Amino acid sequence: MDQILLNRPLAAAFFSAVFAQFLKPFIFYPIEKKFDIHLFYSTGGMPSSHTAAVVALCTSILVLEGWNSYYFAISLTFAAIVIHDSMGIRRAAGKQAAIINEWSRIFTEIHEQGQFTPENLKTMLGHSFTQVVGGFALGIFFGLLFTIIL
Repeated sequence: MDQILLNRPLAAAFFSAVFAQFLKPFIFYPIEKKFDIHLFYSTGGMPSSHTAAVVALCTSILVLEGWNSYYFAISLTFAAIVIHDSMGIRRAAGKQAAIINEWSRIFTEIHEQGQFTPENLKTMLGHSFTQVVGGFALGIFFGLLFTIIL
């Protein structure tokens, strides 16, 4: 167990994701003028904790192993897939959920006496480009912090 705690790439990825999640409600507050505690553990939002984690992992492995390392190649491929998924598929699913939720609201109004009971779907699934850039910057910072400084 001691060895896993000394694994710098793993520590960089973990703490980068945790810090990104911690920041979300505080970044959300000035924009919406309300503090949403649920952002501490929700997906989506600024910054992308998924991007922060995979970029921190990639950065740390790059520093430790170099450009030509198989480990770096694996982590870079993994990071590209995760980032693409968060900006593409998950973001599209969130937009679809918003439309379905609106349809549910309309159907509820139409069928007030009926048996229709809507269930709201989670709409904040993916990330915008800006949110990914925020996660990318955090990932580089934590990757360097845990690999070079600490």
